Amino acid sequence: MHFDVLTIFPQLFDAFRTTGVLGKAVERGIIGVDAHDLRDWADNRWKQLDDEPYGGGAGMVIQAPPVLAAMRELADRGAPARCIVLGPRGRVLDQGLVEELAREQRLVLLCGRYEGFDERIYQSLEIEEISVGDYILGGGEVAAMAVIEAVSRVVPGVVGDPGSVAEDSFGAGLLDHPCYTRPAEVEGRSVPDVLVSGNHEAVRLWRLERAVEATVTRRPDLVKQHWDQYSDEVRELIRRNAPDMDPQNGDSA
Repeated sequence: MHFDVLTIFPQLFDAFRTTGVLGKAVERGIIGVDAHDLRDWADNRWKQLDDEPYGGGAGMVIQAPPVLAAMRELADRGAPARCIVLGPRGRVLDQGLVEELAREQRLVLLCGRYEGFDERIYQSLEIEEISVGDYILGGGEVAAMAVIEAVSRVVPGVVGDPGSVAEDSFGAGLLDHPCYTRPAEVEGRSVPDVLVSGNHEAVRLWRLERAVEATVTRRPDLVKQHWDQYSDEVRELIRRNAPDMDPQNGDSA
């Protein structure tokens, strides 16, 4: 899978695409990440991309012509691309959308800065907007990295142990279970006995119970969202922890 990122700060992606699991996936050719300088498409000798907004107001707005030229050129390179702008008006990124994006051959990610883009960019391009949350960032680069990181993890071959991806928080509509490693005791707190019992079924059930407990306590909205997808075992554990979250008993999630 390939990511093309359009940004005025391509250098931000130098370390990102060469580090950790993502860096290994890039090295092995499973993932490609290219960052392109939007200023390369500026149509003036100063490489200026922004101007004052019509109607007045604070801040500067990124002009439409260089973005339109850049996005069209990148979209026409290589495999068919799904074009995305990172912005606050878009569909909120969740695991379902991550898995949807991972089925694409190529993503072109447009990163904004300043007060945003000239609206005619959205009117002229077949482009969708994705948000990483209801808060303000200085630009779209960190959001683009979040998309790349999340999507890459579910691409086959990127993560060494596929089971660790399947058990991640949100993968099955549940938060992840608690994890422990050596030493066996830390400041008087010991590892739960079940995890060193050697009983694999008991360990599986303990982890599932803890995941359900965490979800109904911290993210009850996930229960409402994923109820129809849960197994009978998970539903029974939810009823045991929070009977009122069963839709048949009246939904308060």
